[in-house]
Parts: sequence; C-alpha cells; structure tokens
Amino acid sequence: MTEAERRLWNRLRNEAPGYDFRRQHSLGTYIVDFVCLERRLIIEVDGGQHNLEPGIAHDKRRTAWLKSCGYEVLRFWNNEVLAATDDVVETIWHALRKERPDLPPASRQLLLYRRPPGWRVGRVPPRPKRRSKKPGCSHSYS
Repeated sequence: MTEAERRLWNRLRNEAPGYDFRRQHSLGTYIVDFVCLERRLIIEVDGGQHNLEPGIAHDKRRTAWLKSCGYEVLRFWNNEVLAATDDVVETIWHALRKERPDLPPASRQLLLYRRPPGWRVGRVPPRPKRRSKKPGCSHSYS
C-alpha cells in the first residue's frame, strides 16, 4: 500500500459513517484499491505507471468493465491525494451522496444521512485483543 493509499484509507475508515469500504477488493479478474459495494463506488489511487501507454490501455479496459457492472469509478493521482487529501475526500463524499436511481432502494436510503457542518470523527477505539491460548489447552478463547 502506498503512502497515498494509506492516508486515504484512514480517512475513509474514519470519516465515512454508514458506508462500508473495503480495500484491495477483488471484482472479477481485477483488484480495486477501495470499494463501497453498497453504493457501487470504486476509488483508485494511481501512481506514475498508470500514465504510460500499457497502463492507460489497461485502465481503460478495466474501467469499461467495471462501469458495465454498474460501478462508478473515481481516479486520483498519488500526488493529488497527498497534496489535497481534504479535496479528494470531499469529492468521494459527494459521489457517495449522489442520487443513483440504478441502485436498489436500501442503498438510496443512505442518502438521508446528513453530516453536520465541521463534523469530524475522533480516534476510533482499538479493537479488543484476542486472548491467547491457555497453556495445555488446544482451543483459543476469543
């Protein structure tokens, strides 16, 4: 995972309540950087290799296939994510909230959630640690 992808993943995890994002998710024969399956939104963070001819052709085929499956694809350059993270997150937020009549009704209901102005999520509490196995036991306690 690049530094840009790490930064964006932290923001998506903490600042997109009600939306379940997955990272490095497999769709067909492709692996996408981030996806919200419920809103059918894919986010790609591209490095310089995507600006060369083989990368451009591959990305066009891939995007065409993903769009044919009903996904919306947003692409950002690594340097764009690093230099203007807030703008990138705001663009993603607008794409999540955009009316999409092609989605099932349950997905459209998420649009009713309104984020208060200036809203920010604090630190997410850490997940509880799994208890280790007791000596002599063959099963774990979780």
